[in-house]
Amino acid sequence: MAAAFPHFTPEGVIPAVLLPFLDDFSIDEASFRQHLRDVAAVRGLAALTVNAHSTEVATCSFDEQTRVLATTMDEVGDVLPVVAGVASESTLQAKKIAKMSADAGASALLVFPPRVFFEGAMHRPAMILDYYRNIAEVTDLPLILFQFPAGKGGATPLTTLAQLAEEMPSLQAIKDYANDPVTVERNYRFLHALPRPIKVLSTHTAWLMGSLVLGCDGLLSGSGSTIAALQVELFEAIKRGDLFAAQAVNDRMYHVTRLFYADPFCDMHNRMKHAQVLLGRLPSALPRQPLLPLEQSEIDRIAEGLTAAGLMPTTASPSDQGVAAARQTVAA
Repeated sequence: MAAAFPHFTPEGVIPAVLLPFLDDFSIDEASFRQHLRDVAAVRGLAALTVNAHSTEVATCSFDEQTRVLATTMDEVGDVLPVVAGVASESTLQAKKIAKMSADAGASALLVFPPRVFFEGAMHRPAMILDYYRNIAEVTDLPLILFQFPAGKGGATPLTTLAQLAEEMPSLQAIKDYANDPVTVERNYRFLHALPRPIKVLSTHTAWLMGSLVLGCDGLLSGSGSTIAALQVELFEAIKRGDLFAAQAVNDRMYHVTRLFYADPFCDMHNRMKHAQVLLGRLPSALPRQPLLPLEQSEIDRIAEGLTAAGLMPTTASPSDQGVAAARQTVAA
């Protein structure tokens, strides 16, 4: 299947959606479809992302990833471009996922570095080059490389990124998680100065306004599953140079992002699921193990944050239902 949006450029606001599960940990397709419709209905989005951290891709088999993408294409693939994640510890498997995603109609690929890269691959750039070259061999879809902090060992050196950009016309953007404003600005300036500039998508949602002000071309974030409308408002305000409007939106976002991205960091998407339940948008916040449901005290803090951000429903009944459903998840 050809991509429904063949001229898609990775920029703008791109939420990564969540993946709900039934009590037996199988995919809750009906709720997933509703979640896709909810997010896709937000004005001003550039695309949606699936088969990434936010959909707990590490717990999904190849067949489940295929199903998630097929469901997404069926539900919203004619409404927005779909970015499909490629996350694997094997180059051969990554190529298989990339080809499957292209065949299913994805408009771009978000390529995760294998975990082995975090053990010093930056000192063996040939390994990094080989991995991305292999993926580019099976599809000409635009590639978004996930750039991790240098301190965690998973960062692709800028010189290697420049070589990839020169060799691979399909490399069009990075998802930047440098997690340091100095490095974010350096990455942006370096990649934009290349003969063929590479776009920078921020994933620094805990300090999104700061990263966007530095010049990032957009954002790709799991919290867009829940606060996409605010992200659009913030991005548009910064693009038109309205700092006061951006600050006002950022003040609202802070009430929830400080909770989503608190320690332990591994629970960030777990918290977003609970927020969806509190908002009456998902029936269950159940994650796949090894993640566990949140403690009630943390769910209560999320409810307070959603209220402070002005995101809770205006009537009492949906939020009350959400709290009840969240408590059922904890009890389970």
